[in-house]
Amino acid sequence: MRNMHRLRAAGIAMLVCATAVLPSCTNIGKQTQPSPPPDARQETQYKEKTVARDVQATAYLIRAQGARDTRNFVMQMSETPAKLADLKRGVRQFLKEHPELKAAAWVGRNGILAQTAAGWPEGMDPGAHAEVKKAVSAVRGGASYASELFSYRGEPYFAIGEPSSSRKGEGAVVLVPADEVRRVEIHQRQNLRLVPYPAEGRYKTESADPGTGRDVTVRTGEDNQNASHYAVDEIVVKFPRKLDSGELLKIRKDLDVTVVKNTGTIYVFRSKTRRMEDMREYFKAWKPIYTEPHYLYLTNLTHERDDGAAEAQEIVPNDTLYSKYQWNLPQIATERGWNLSKGSQDVIVAVVDTGVELDHPDLKGRLVEGFNVVDPSSPPNDDVGHGTHVAGIIAAQVNNGEGVAGMTWYTRIMPIKALDSTGAGSAYAVAEGVIWAADHGAQVINLSLGNYAQAQFLHDAIRYAVDKGVVVVAASGNDNTDRPGYPAAYPEVIAVAATDPGGGKAAYSNYGDYIDVSAPGTSIASTYPGSKYAALSGTSMACPHVAALAALIKAADPNLTPEQVAGIIRSTASDLGDPGKDPYFGHGEINVQKALETVRQQTVVPQYVAPRLWPNLNRIGIR
Repeated sequence: MRNMHRLRAAGIAMLVCATAVLPSCTNIGKQTQPSPPPDARQETQYKEKTVARDVQATAYLIRAQGARDTRNFVMQMSETPAKLADLKRGVRQFLKEHPELKAAAWVGRNGILAQTAAGWPEGMDPGAHAEVKKAVSAVRGGASYASELFSYRGEPYFAIGEPSSSRKGEGAVVLVPADEVRRVEIHQRQNLRLVPYPAEGRYKTESADPGTGRDVTVRTGEDNQNASHYAVDEIVVKFPRKLDSGELLKIRKDLDVTVVKNTGTIYVFRSKTRRMEDMREYFKAWKPIYTEPHYLYLTNLTHERDDGAAEAQEIVPNDTLYSKYQWNLPQIATERGWNLSKGSQDVIVAVVDTGVELDHPDLKGRLVEGFNVVDPSSPPNDDVGHGTHVAGIIAAQVNNGEGVAGMTWYTRIMPIKALDSTGAGSAYAVAEGVIWAADHGAQVINLSLGNYAQAQFLHDAIRYAVDKGVVVVAASGNDNTDRPGYPAAYPEVIAVAATDPGGGKAAYSNYGDYIDVSAPGTSIASTYPGSKYAALSGTSMACPHVAALAALIKAADPNLTPEQVAGIIRSTASDLGDPGKDPYFGHGEINVQKALETVRQQTVVPQYVAPRLWPNLNRIGIR
C-alpha cells in the first residue's frame, strides 16, 4: 500500500481500451508491407465499414451458438418420453440452463405442445411473428431454420428452429436475443473515435478403453486414468490413397459430414446426424487402412506425412466456433505449440481492464480472486465487454465443445477492474491494479489500454511488477501513428502491434521503434458478457495473444525472468516486412511453436531490452 500512496500523489491521466475494427478477413492481410496512412475522409469511411463488418461477425457468432444449443436440446428431448409433462419440464429446464436465451417452445404437428410461460414478447408467440412462424413451419417440415437478424419493438433477435430426428413434425423453436450486437457497435464506434470518447461529463463426448476401443463409463477421476475420450460425431479415416473431389462429395452427401481436417490420406469427418459407430460401419465398404474415433487427448502425438516424415501433430479443439471463426490461433502455430505446453493452473494472467464476466460458461473454473479498483466494495464484473473478450483470448476453456478456444488450456485469469463503465479510467487506477496483481500472485499482466502521455507513477508500478518477476504486455494503440503509446512504450513492457489474416499489418495498428512483436488483431472471436461471443478487432486483441504465449512459456519453465521470457518471444517471432526488426511488426509475428521449442531445448536467451523511441514531452497528449 505504501507504493500505491506514493503513486497517488503523482496525478491522474486517462487510459482507454485499445480496441479497433478491421475490414473483412477475406480481403486483407495479403501483404506484409503497410499501406500509407489514409486521409481523414478515407479513414472515416474505412472505420464505418469496419464497424459494420465486426457487428455482422458478432451476429453470426451469437446465431451459431444459439443454433448449437437448440440442436443439443432437441437431441436430448428426442430421447425422453413423449408425455406432455416431460416436454414442459424439458423446455423449462432448457431455459434455466441457458438464461442468455429469451424464450423456447416445443412444436408439434398441429400446435405448440410446450413453451415457457414468460419470455415471449407480447405479440411474438410462436404463431404471431413472421420469422418465428418460419421457424415453426421449418420444424414441422423436418428442416432446420436460423433467421437473419431482425428487430421487434426495437430489440434485436434471431429465431432458431430445429426438428426432432425421432418425432416427425416436432422440434424446438427458440428466440435468441442479440443485444450484444448493439453493444459491440456502440463499443467499437467509441474506440474508433467515430463518436467522442471518453464522453464528456462443442459436442458431448464418450469414453473408451484405449486398448480395446470399447465404450466405458467414467464415474470418478481415477476412471479417467484408464479411458480415452472421443467426439461422438467425428471419425478418423485413413484411405489407401487421397480421395478425389467426386468421392468426397459422395461421402458428404451420404453422411452429411464436413471435413474437419485432412493430412494426406487421413481425414477427420464430422457429421451433423450420424454417430461415430454409424460412420465406421459405412466406411467398411471403402476398404480403409483404418478407422478410429477422434480421440480428444492429442498431446505429444505425431503423424506421418505422405513422404513418411514425422511432424508435430496439430491439435484441433472441438470448440463449436473454433474451426470457422478462430483463424488467429493456427496463424501463429498454436495448434502445434500445444504439443509442447498447454499452460498450467499455477500460472496466473492478470487482465487489468473493464473487469471480466465472472459467470461466463466458457471461463468457468478459469478465474481466481480479482480486484475492483473502481469500486472496491464490488466484485470485478465487466460492464463493458472489453475485459471479458481479452480474458477469453487467453483462457476460454479448450476442447469442451463450447464456444471458442483460448490460447491456453489451464492458465487462470485474475480479473482487475481498473476501467469504468465507459471503458476509461485513470492512470492511477491502472497502476493500482498492476500493483495489486503483482502482490497477489500474477506472473503475467495484460494491459490492453493506453494513451500517448507518460505517467511516471504508472511506470513506477510497472517497474515494481517486473522487479517481482511479472511479465507485462501492452497494446500499442489503434491510430496508425508512430507516436509512442504508453504503457506499451516503456522499456520494461512487451509492446504489441496487430496483424491481419495472412500476416499483413493491421491498418489501424500503431507502429514505431518501440514495437517488440505483432500478433493477430482482426475480427478475433472471443467471450463476451451475457454468456455470449463477439468478434472485436484492435491491438487490444493482439495483446492477449502475447500475454498467453508468455503464460505458456512460464508454464514450461517457471524460473525464466521477465527479460528472458521477452527475449524468447522476440527471438522466435516470424519475421515480417523488412528483414529483421522493423517499426511495423517489431521482431515479427509471434510463433507459439518456435517459442516453446526454444524453452524445451533449454536455450539460454540473453537478457534484451529493445531500443525505444522516447517522445518530445511537448507532444504528449491523450488519444
